[in-house]
Amino acid sequence: MSLKISRLPAKPSQKQINPKQGFLDLSVDKSTEIQGIGMGVLSDGTPFLNQRGLARLCGVENAHIGTISSDWNDANQKPRITAIKELLAKRGETLKRPHIVCKQGLKTIFAYPDVACLAILEYYAFEAANFKQEARDNFRLLAGKALRDFIYTQVGYDPANKIPLVWQQFHDRVSLSYDRVPDGYFSIFKEMADIIVTLIQGGAQVGPSFLPDISMGQHWGRCWTEKGLAAQFGERVQYMHDYPSSFAQALSNPQTPWAYPDAALPYFRKWAKEVYIKEKLPEFLKSKAKQGQLPPSFAQLAIKVLSEGTSGTKVITQAS
Repeated sequence: MSLKISRLPAKPSQKQINPKQGFLDLSVDKSTEIQGIGMGVLSDGTPFLNQRGLARLCGVENAHIGTISSDWNDANQKPRITAIKELLAKRGETLKRPHIVCKQGLKTIFAYPDVACLAILEYYAFEAANFKQEARDNFRLLAGKALRDFIYTQVGYDPANKIPLVWQQFHDRVSLSYDRVPDGYFSIFKEMADIIVTLIQGGAQVGPSFLPDISMGQHWGRCWTEKGLAAQFGERVQYMHDYPSSFAQALSNPQTPWAYPDAALPYFRKWAKEVYIKEKLPEFLKSKAKQGQLPPSFAQLAIKVLSEGTSGTKVITQAS
């Protein structure tokens, strides 16, 4: 999913929301921000967008969303409020307020539940006199359960309170390898852990059929041999590594990957950033996209994030 938002809302609402309106004893459980679209999950499991984020999806100024909240219960209902409430009614929803006032630490957050967001987004997409193309594009992407699932995915929330399989598999690999590498050496899997986490945060199903550390290990091994790096840093050694039982690769346990001298770490990290991430990883990710394990636009965004050495969530998840 690629959200294309081209402009920021210009100014705050002149008719401010009263913080006492719609207040529930809720807090923000998890949250993130993607292209200025703030989103999260409340402590009761409700997925939400913040006011500015909803405005961006609708292609309108922040003030417009604030006015919807302020006018929601006016005696004389404006046409757009009536239209939005009718869209909610078609979904079997009735809201006392379109937003929930809650706490995130010391901050007050105006959280718009996903059901309210979809009704407002649909209004600006199809009902407003001057409909917004951004709203239409985003509504087509996020209709039905898509917005709820999108928010849950981006913040890493599991409504069943279970660890998602992709994270469980990563945790299992870490637990089986944390003490296996000999002192004075490093492993590709451990060095690549931050990249793997970034990929998982972006929606990549890293697991038995998607092992980026094998890709990196193969390319690094060729570099090590072709450049004769053992003469400069010392010989590499093999160590025992087991895959979790949930991996097909476990049938051939124990594995014997290479561990490399710590003296080579600066060289390796420079190579990883300048050669592997820029030249080798794109093709690996594109192959996974063709197999349906990644969204098509994921590879380009992933390379941008990883080459900049930043946290993957804010940029990489645009593609999910």
